[in-house]
Amino acid sequence: MEVLHQRCAGIDIGKASAKVCVRIQGSGSRKTSMDVSDWGSMTDQVLALRDYLQAQQVTCIVMEATSDYWKPFYYVLEDLIDDGVTLLLANAAQVKNVPGRKTDVNDAMWLSDLGAHGLVRGSFVPPQPIRELRDLTRLRTVYVRERVREVSRLEKRLEGPGIKLSLVASNLEGVSANRMLRALVDGERDPEVLADLAVKRMRDAKRPQLVRALTGRFSDHDGRIIGFHLDHIAALDGQIRELEALIEEAMSPFRRARDLLCTIPGISVTVANIIIAETGGDMSVFPTPEQFVSWIGVSPGQYQSANRRKNVKARPGDTWLKGALGISALAIAKSNGQYYLAVRYRRIKARRGFLRAIVATERAMGVAIWYMLTTDTEFHDLGGDHYERTNADRTRRRALNQLRNLGYNVEITKAA
Repeated sequence: MEVLHQRCAGIDIGKASAKVCVRIQGSGSRKTSMDVSDWGSMTDQVLALRDYLQAQQVTCIVMEATSDYWKPFYYVLEDLIDDGVTLLLANAAQVKNVPGRKTDVNDAMWLSDLGAHGLVRGSFVPPQPIRELRDLTRLRTVYVRERVREVSRLEKRLEGPGIKLSLVASNLEGVSANRMLRALVDGERDPEVLADLAVKRMRDAKRPQLVRALTGRFSDHDGRIIGFHLDHIAALDGQIRELEALIEEAMSPFRRARDLLCTIPGISVTVANIIIAETGGDMSVFPTPEQFVSWIGVSPGQYQSANRRKNVKARPGDTWLKGALGISALAIAKSNGQYYLAVRYRRIKARRGFLRAIVATERAMGVAIWYMLTTDTEFHDLGGDHYERTNADRTRRRALNQLRNLGYNVEITKAA
């Protein structure tokens, strides 16, 4: 097998240390050498490793993506890219060693061997500005999810003292619910007084129900616990607002790309921010739209053997981007819009079910995103009647069959 890199390093990374194998290809009577050394993961030790690899004149470095432990090594060693060194972060599932030979030293040697022969496909690691934007959008997603969980905890905690506010108020996050809960925490127990704290629209329409819902056995202990929940929700709200301000500032170079993405039905500004943070807005990293949707994790897997095909799940991908597109796909699923993606979703759902229709919609959006960011063009909706226009004969046959099944004999003539 052809050797592409005469000097290649493989790094097997752990939390506290890393095994490094420098493979130097032999020629003639000189055998191929593999020098294995042990390095710590502290910053000064990683900097020393960088100097060592420079001294060894390696042209390719391969490391396995182990949890988050690869980051200090990659972020220091990426300085060598400017010197012409190929730095590859390998997906662990794609570089597994032979079963029964699992040791850190063997893994480092195996990685160096794969890298020397060009058998490693590197994972996408965005540049520093995109990594910082990605940190912000991911943290915002974490806080939003935590806020949802905290509201659920609050609702469950209110069941104990018999406060059934969630049965009357549309949600516990609104102005009225917050006023009444804060008053409960501050010591007010009269349900009549508490009901009067609702905003006028709710107070006028639901006051008797509010009084019943706020009649319970609410104690001072309950007030302290509910206060903790409310304070946590308020703190999360403040942190989310602060993160959104930082995201907006970091998004300034990508306003054009975000505006393009927001022309796709179902994609909000928040989802567009996540798309740009996860991809960098640069589709040149993904040569084809098929590779892009596969990287997201919304492309169907393949399993073909002995001329038989099996249905397999979509491959794992970028869970943050897949989750954001899932939110947009659900928005399309809940709409009654007569646009292409909504009609396509309903057609697939009728044949294949809800989950497959959602994934198919995510994939269609991913393909559209790739073309839009590649060509710098807005989304062009094909229209809700796209299938009728492109498959007129099929639509006519289906309509006639439906009428015949209902007991009608129909003769049709083409309109003049």
